[in-house]
Amino acid sequence: MKGLFKPKPRTPMELVLQTRDLLIFLDQNTETRERKREEKMSELGKQILEIRIVLFGNGQAEPNPDACAHLAREFFKHDTFRLLVVCLPKLDLGARQNATHVLANLQRQRVGGRLIASEYLENNLDLMDVLLPGYEDGDIALTYGAISRECIRHQIVARFTFCSWSVLLVFRDNGGLIIVEMKAGIFCCRKLRYVLGSEYMKKFFTYIQIPHYDIASDAQSTFKELLTRHRSTVAEFLSANYDWLLGYMLLDRSNSAVMVRYVSSLENMRILMNLFRDSNKTIQLDTFHVFKLFVANKKKPPEIISVLVTNRSKLLRFLGDFSIDKEDEHFEADKAEVIKEIATLEIIGERSCTDADDCEVKS
Repeated sequence: MKGLFKPKPRTPMELVLQTRDLLIFLDQNTETRERKREEKMSELGKQILEIRIVLFGNGQAEPNPDACAHLAREFFKHDTFRLLVVCLPKLDLGARQNATHVLANLQRQRVGGRLIASEYLENNLDLMDVLLPGYEDGDIALTYGAISRECIRHQIVARFTFCSWSVLLVFRDNGGLIIVEMKAGIFCCRKLRYVLGSEYMKKFFTYIQIPHYDIASDAQSTFKELLTRHRSTVAEFLSANYDWLLGYMLLDRSNSAVMVRYVSSLENMRILMNLFRDSNKTIQLDTFHVFKLFVANKKKPPEIISVLVTNRSKLLRFLGDFSIDKEDEHFEADKAEVIKEIATLEIIGERSCTDADDCEVKS
């Protein structure tokens, strides 16, 4: 008689809570009995498939918007989104593919007219510390890459912005932000990392050169999404990180012609020399890596030589005191070469520095 009755469909809340329990088992369990683990994995795969059907429909019927919104709300409320991201490498191929579609769809679900994924990610930006390094693992790279691109669609991931009376202090720390705020009369501190302005931006230049073509192409797609999705955020980032981006591109052998043209411009060098005045050590170091190209140029135009000679004493004094926090033999060698070159420069002909005062560095 049992076969005559269909099981009652599970509610979105039941689906999420049961999936969460299975993910916790998968993430934390040290069960040595392989059979029990396989049973749990099989059950989890079915759960993820059922969630996908709720979100995408079954091919015969369209998804129910209310059910989708309810499921999304419960998914983020119980932090099941994070658990699923963390457990992706442990899933079999079929379950992983379904989970990837689920995670992408959830980020586009609106509840009460709001993209609740944006609100969730604002408080869980450290998930990018899980997703982006995935490019270093060939087994999970494409999966985490696809999810990363969905996360980057939310501007909060590309750059944290805030407008809250409770925020008392904001300061930078290692590519992120430390937010100090008042909640219920208590001081709270939380660290926020975001992609633009973090070390991951520099790592992308490595990811897009990974020998594995599919992974490199996927990383390039994510990088492109990051630099084209939110124009105002990107503009701010490029303005603040002009020097290290420029230095990285100019030092690439394939851009040698562009580099020669760039380092032959007095105006370009004048900009860099003024940037040496910045009190930020990182900006000074990034500026140095570009400035050294002007000094190393074997065919320096007379006007550039004139500016360097006119400002020789200040440049040598600045470079002599210039240091970085950790020992770096390559940096010290580069600095020594720059100092030697500037010290031995001679003005060609009688051409003088035009507007030399605008090129001076802080003494």
